[in-house]
Amino acid sequence: MTRLLELEDLDLPTLRDLPVLVRVDFNVPMKEGRVLDDTRLVEALPTLRELAAAGAKLLLCSHCGRPKGERNPKYSLAPAAERLAELLGAPVPFAADCVGEPAARLAEELPAGGVGLLENLRFHAGEEKNDPDFARALAAPARAYVDDAFGSAHRAHASTVGALAYLPRKAAGRLLVREVAALSRLLGEPERPFAAILGGAKIEGKIDTLENLLPRLDLLMVGGGMANTFLAAHGYDLAASLVERERLELAGDLLARAAERGVELLLPTDLVVADAFDAPGEIRTVPADQIPAGFLALDIGPETRAAFAAAAARAGTLFWNGPLGVFEKPPFDAGTRALAEALAGCPGFTLVGGGETVAAIHQAGVADRIGHVSTGGGASLEFLAGRELPGVAALARS
Repeated sequence: MTRLLELEDLDLPTLRDLPVLVRVDFNVPMKEGRVLDDTRLVEALPTLRELAAAGAKLLLCSHCGRPKGERNPKYSLAPAAERLAELLGAPVPFAADCVGEPAARLAEELPAGGVGLLENLRFHAGEEKNDPDFARALAAPARAYVDDAFGSAHRAHASTVGALAYLPRKAAGRLLVREVAALSRLLGEPERPFAAILGGAKIEGKIDTLENLLPRLDLLMVGGGMANTFLAAHGYDLAASLVERERLELAGDLLARAAERGVELLLPTDLVVADAFDAPGEIRTVPADQIPAGFLALDIGPETRAAFAAAAARAGTLFWNGPLGVFEKPPFDAGTRALAEALAGCPGFTLVGGGETVAAIHQAGVADRIGHVSTGGGASLEFLAGRELPGVAALARS
């Protein structure tokens, strides 16, 4: 397991009155100047409170959306500052830019233990390009650095890698440390049986993760649009459903390798199908090998839900990423919701990642009964694929 520099390595009492650049992940949904989901803000609170209690002056920085290197009010982090102030019960002044005079003024005016938020990093093209000049400007007002944004740790950006060249006093925040520790449990010696549930629309994006996990797994469950491709590789006619035709050979190979290794593989045995996606006139539950012509598979059926729930109940370690149906469109969210509730009863260590999957866990009201709910969908998949995450590597103990 990667051992990270932690807050204790900064000698917290010596940070009093010093500006600390804190990379957070406040890439949250917003509408009409309001934060719609503050989960990521809440996750950052332990690190922020600990640094503030030490008397540091916190300069928070984050990206939000994809403004493509240009200033776009739609992606301003100002609403996040307002919501964070409510959560902290203290003012959170907002700087109109993350570099230059606004950032320098914020660093100067913050009191000891104060928390301020800088404007969206991605309003500058230099952030995603990891431009040295932008990294230097970002680091300029600060004297130390803390990264608590696991969701961005797989990106070699100025705020996750470049700025550290100018801030040698550095550490990982509590959330980043917790994420790495939880995910490392899956790659080390997990409690068995070790099960994975993979869903979502496509195999693409999960291939490397699946390749890396397959030799470690005892049980693999596949749902969502991803399962369609595996079912098609089995020779089933998926009618009008989404199938990655270019991935059929890969799916067949993965099925064969799972069988060779003795991995128990569960695919949907029944599916909820409809004659249209946007305005379905007819919805049916059918066996997976009997989808009517012109119909689309949009969720797993009740038989599959029961089988997946029973398998989850005997897992010693379980990882879930990706919804098992078109989760954003009821009634095709039923399978995903049912599994979220089933996971709450799993006696083993459970880890959930991916935006829609995490949303399902919260909507089912069972987040507090899951071993670890990851804040980084793409980052968690890359970590489990065995890749080195630049933001993690930058904070590893030498």
